[in-house]
Amino acid sequence: MNIILLGPPGAGKGTQAQRLEQERGMVQLSTGDMLRAAVAAKTPVGLQAKAVMDAGALVSDEIVTGILSDRLDQDDVRRGFILDGYPRTEAQAKSLETLLAAKGMALDYVIELAVDEDALVDRITGRFSCASCGEGYHDRYKQPKVEGRCDVCGSEAFKRRPDDNAETVRNRMAEYRAKTAPILPHYEAKGIVRRVDGMAAMDKVGAAIEAILDGR
Repeated sequence: MNIILLGPPGAGKGTQAQRLEQERGMVQLSTGDMLRAAVAAKTPVGLQAKAVMDAGALVSDEIVTGILSDRLDQDDVRRGFILDGYPRTEAQAKSLETLLAAKGMALDYVIELAVDEDALVDRITGRFSCASCGEGYHDRYKQPKVEGRCDVCGSEAFKRRPDDNAETVRNRMAEYRAKTAPILPHYEAKGIVRRVDGMAAMDKVGAAIEAILDGR
């Protein structure tokens, strides 16, 4: 199965992609991770990307497509892949289609994690983590069993991401609606879009995605 997971930041795409990796052997393809790996490996397209980034410019769609092309040639991708964070625009969607066709591949589903904006703001702004081991917590939904002490490692140091605030989250939502959501009609025309309630419990979201992939 080859899929795209869509949804605004905080919708749970990363969590669900990890589950699919563990349970189905699929590979999560994050553009950021692929970009860093290509730069570190000093591949030809990675060197191109490094030169652009060193100049303070944005990496072009052509370079991202080149990095993705190299990654799709690796053996582990044959078990299926999960695209997270790409494509973000209709132009990228069309470029991806051309690339996959050239490799004899195709997308099976585009799965959108649908969210309620106000509830998502509450979910993100309340989260914090252990500064030592990274265990995640939430002001309302998951407090440490002993106040001020991590359940996993016992540390008393916690941290919050500086961008986990209401204004930033709403700006991200607006950007998602303006730039990424418009690619959905492109895939709806192909009949491969499916939607899942991204506000449900993680296990329920995972079960809904599994049902889609199993054709249930």
